[in-house]
Amino acid sequence: MAGASMKDIKLRIKSVQSTMQITKAMELVASSKLRKAKLRQESCRPYHEELKRALLEIEASTNDFSSVYQQRREVRKTCMIVIAGDRGLAGGYNSNIFKAVSELGSREELCILPIGKRAVEFFTRHGYEVLSSSFMEAATISVADCFSISEMLTQGYRDGQFDCVKVLYTKLVSLLSQVPDTMELLPLAAGEEKPAPAVRELVLYEPGADAVYNAIVPNYIAGMLYGAMCESVASELAARRTAMDAASKNAAEMIDDLSLRYNRARQGAITQEITEIVAGAEQ
Repeated sequence: MAGASMKDIKLRIKSVQSTMQITKAMELVASSKLRKAKLRQESCRPYHEELKRALLEIEASTNDFSSVYQQRREVRKTCMIVIAGDRGLAGGYNSNIFKAVSELGSREELCILPIGKRAVEFFTRHGYEVLSSSFMEAATISVADCFSISEMLTQGYRDGQFDCVKVLYTKLVSLLSQVPDTMELLPLAAGEEKPAPAVRELVLYEPGADAVYNAIVPNYIAGMLYGAMCESVASELAARRTAMDAASKNAAEMIDDLSLRYNRARQGAITQEITEIVAGAEQ
């Protein structure tokens, strides 16, 4: 009995050691990718900040400015871009996003554009209205993909397919904290940053201020989407790194506990053998 118990414990130790090697490898891979993701996140900020400045300048330099992208109407349907992960083993990264969606409105009020394999699977399975299921790999979404998504969203907004566009992504607060966050993309808020009257200049835009503004908006939306995408990917990697680190520590604790049990079982087996030898000698 003792020998069988020792054999089972030894097999369990080897199994946990194999699992720990996998979790350590995944932790190292996530750490390596996280550095690149953070650099990409920081490098994309100047693009949409410059476009935002251009939009504000057009508003400020035109007296009778109006744009279809600033018109607020009764919100009957909201298009929600939901960015989730491509795979699991990332703690509560995916589940937190899906919980946040359920708190935003009923299925009838939402039109979902899922990004990431887990998001596409979740919303298809739960019967949500899905605008497109073409973006299955969040980690490989490029700037060109964001421009395609932006054209789809702005066209749908102009056509009245939905009255509001939001993106639900995960904000990277720190390497140990990632929080779901919602950002409204459309309608755009009217700019409040106006130049002082003494330095304000009226600029003539061709073919018109409204047309130039409306031409820039899809690029601006694409930039905002790409920024949210980069932050979500960085958050997923940070969550996976934390989860794998915790899993590796738990595996190490399990190995220590199993090793202690193995040593006790081995000591018990030796003691039993000695007792049997002594008893046989006395006979």
